[in-house]
Amino acid sequence: MTPRQLAEAWLERFNARDLEGLLALYAEDAVHHSPKLRERDPKTGGRIAGKPALRAWWTDSFERLPGLHYRRVALTTSADRAVLEYARELPGEQPLAVAEVFVCRDDRIAESFVFHG
Repeated sequence: MTPRQLAEAWLERFNARDLEGLLALYAEDAVHHSPKLRERDPKTGGRIAGKPALRAWWTDSFERLPGLHYRRVALTTSADRAVLEYARELPGEQPLAVAEVFVCRDDRIAESFVFHG
């Protein structure tokens, strides 16, 4: 998959709560960086690595935040990266502007970085 295809599939699978489909987009040793990780569990330093950690993170998110939805704003790509801008929408909260950078390797997401606006 190209970085554009990976980012588009990522958004679709996240919003569908398709955990297995979401994990299939990642390399086995993928690293994920997010301010929400640091906020939720400070000892992570905002970083987790590997599919088991990603599975645990998203399982918890899907269970705690059943109304969470990401609305695409923009997508920009290069040969090995995608920058997906989206609005994090959760009932009862103001939308949060987010940019997520996906670093791609061998048709998978190898590393991702989340930035909140």
